[in-house]
Amino acid sequence: MSLPELLTRHLALCEELHALALEENRILKQERRAPDAVWRERKQALAARFEASVAELKGRARVPGERGGELLERAREKSLQILHLDRENEQLLLRCSLNPVRPDQPVPPSPAGAARAYGRAAAGRPITPP
Repeated sequence: MSLPELLTRHLALCEELHALALEENRILKQERRAPDAVWRERKQALAARFEASVAELKGRARVPGERGGELLERAREKSLQILHLDRENEQLLLRCSLNPVRPDQPVPPSPAGAARAYGRAAAGRPITPP
């Protein structure tokens, strides 16, 4: 396979991986949860294909004077974008795992719960709603 064909295929993988990283970023920011197992399996499979593509590019015999040109530069730029997004996603994932999702509206306490909190029930006083 020629270098331009390899780079075109590799760039398509980069685009796909970038789209997946953007999706992960959206899930982490908007839904404040980690992606599900099916999504993670999809990401792992795509990452394995990406690594194989990089290995294929590195292992290809070099032909004198052959350069990747614009395709190679676009693949490098997209790879850097993926790395940047991945780093941000790792930080968001860490925050999500440390801070469990809380409801937007707190549940109002019941009169009995408030009385217990202030010790009225223990003192034998009747609990009267406000």
